[in-house]
Amino acid sequence: MERRSREVERYIRHSKVTDPGGMSWAFEGLPRDIPALVETIQGFFLHIHWAGRYGVTPTEEQKGHVQSRLVSRILEVLVSQDPAPLTRSRPLERRFFGNCRDYSVFLCSVLRSQGVPARARCGFGTYFLPGTYEDHWVCEYWNGERWVMLDAQIDDFQRSRLGIDFDTLDMPEGRFVKASEAWLMCREGREDPEKFGIFDMRGMWFVRGNVLRELAALNGAEMLPWDVWGLMSEDLSEDAAQGDYGELVRAERHTLLDKVSRALVEDDDDAILSLYRCEPGLAVPEELLVAGR
Repeated sequence: MERRSREVERYIRHSKVTDPGGMSWAFEGLPRDIPALVETIQGFFLHIHWAGRYGVTPTEEQKGHVQSRLVSRILEVLVSQDPAPLTRSRPLERRFFGNCRDYSVFLCSVLRSQGVPARARCGFGTYFLPGTYEDHWVCEYWNGERWVMLDAQIDDFQRSRLGIDFDTLDMPEGRFVKASEAWLMCREGREDPEKFGIFDMRGMWFVRGNVLRELAALNGAEMLPWDVWGLMSEDLSEDAAQGDYGELVRAERHTLLDKVSRALVEDDDDAILSLYRCEPGLAVPEELLVAGR
């Protein structure tokens, strides 16, 4: 029980990404009730790829919001567009134009600031396009007994458009597939890798990238969805694995990713930490983590 407590408690500590820094004052007055907090966040965020369906056309400057790596920067953008407290819903044209990762990381930041263990999970949603697993991020928080998974992006408008009939604030198992789960599903032949991804980017290489992003997020590095490092940049396809050496390298890399995925699925905290720190190609380079704002 004590060990479990330590494993959970580490998700109260801010990462470089979730730390609001000098902008922490902007969190004052935000609700502590989960439904109210999520609704409040939805009042100042707007998903960049959904904006048109809300009747909004982002400016070129607003299209750049998704490059905001740090929560402190997201807060700066929000305040610069509208100095009103975050508890006040903003007009659509003055919101932060982010993506699923931003909703999830921002919620994690608020919850951690409120003393609630929280973590962002990278993977795939099953509720966007029938028969596919769409690149997506969600948030988990510890309610004192278990990790509760929620999707802070899905508001009433999206719920209606997508025909969602389940509780997005306490997600049923299987609605969101963690990247680690997806990797094992594909490796074991239980699912087609070409169903996983976004737009025209699909396949095992995409799943592999999200596994590294999921691992990094649980090690205090909640990266942008297009960040690339380590094993992501290696061509592990069968065509590239020419000769005995190529096949050996490919097999070793896949075995390592199997091990990483099992640790993430089993929530094996010791393995999650040690694999990230010790195995080459998994950890985010420091220069990438601190790059930009």
